[in-house]
Amino acid sequence: MSLDDVAHKYAVAVSPTLLALVDPADPADPIARQFLPSLEELNILPEERADPIGDGDHSSVPGIVHRHPDRVLFKVVAACPVYCRFCFRREMIGPGKDNALSRADFEAALAYIAAHGEIWEVILTGGDPFILSSRRVAEITQRLAAIPHVKIIRWHTRVPVVDPDRVSDGLVAALHAPGATTWVAVHANHAREFSPDARAAIARLVDAGIALVSQSVLLKGVNDNVQSLAALMRAFAENRIKPYYLHHPDLARGTSHFRIGIEEGLALVRDLRAQVSGLVMPTYMLDLPGGFGKVPLESANVEKTATGHRIRDGREVWHDYPQG
Repeated sequence: MSLDDVAHKYAVAVSPTLLALVDPADPADPIARQFLPSLEELNILPEERADPIGDGDHSSVPGIVHRHPDRVLFKVVAACPVYCRFCFRREMIGPGKDNALSRADFEAALAYIAAHGEIWEVILTGGDPFILSSRRVAEITQRLAAIPHVKIIRWHTRVPVVDPDRVSDGLVAALHAPGATTWVAVHANHAREFSPDARAAIARLVDAGIALVSQSVLLKGVNDNVQSLAALMRAFAENRIKPYYLHHPDLARGTSHFRIGIEEGLALVRDLRAQVSGLVMPTYMLDLPGGFGKVPLESANVEKTATGHRIRDGREVWHDYPQG
């Protein structure tokens, strides 16, 4: 087995911005661990899944995932500027993948949103939608904002920290349209990702009146200690990004080397809560396999068992979850 085998199975791309942040003298560098391929990715566990959060079970129209009544995921692109080694969609995105939307699929997705009046929020994802041109971003924003019942347009992206030059004045302007409010969720997992260029890109968004929230994943060897988590969440707040979700890593194939146990994660989050301001405290979340939705792990919806945990979803149904 070689790294070529990893690259054949999962897409690999690392931006110059990230490469400049890697400490070549540190074999445990948290930036390198997130983005450089590893032979550990070829270790597949029985409980791991190609679609760990069940997107396919809730996608009756290409590009749309309608898991919750008032919001949908709109997967507008199948590529990213970088490929995280722990990504839960790692088998669906990247060069040669077949889920890129055609123009007909794009129009059908918009028609689906327009036909479902309960949809209040549209979450743009993929892939990373911020790799699209400003013209394309403007088209998507304006088309969604023209649907009367769509009031929130939320873009999920890593671009401000991994390729900050893409956050141009044109892209920022393209995120605005009358009729809907734009939010951006910025994904980062370590405080060192906030380079000077990243901070400037984030400031361009905030100064333009766009509200920002955070997305992070609790990752072994990256941020699985209180000091790293506190520094990360404070970095978000210092850059005017409200800490929002800290995700327990999903059961994506070839990612077990990133996962810690739920009990260890809960202990870390309790210690974090004791050390930081409530302003920077995220919600620790698990996305249940099978498309049953997100559950806050610091809640009565989680019970420890002899083999792992039982997790209660939003419909009051309990699900077994392995310890890993």
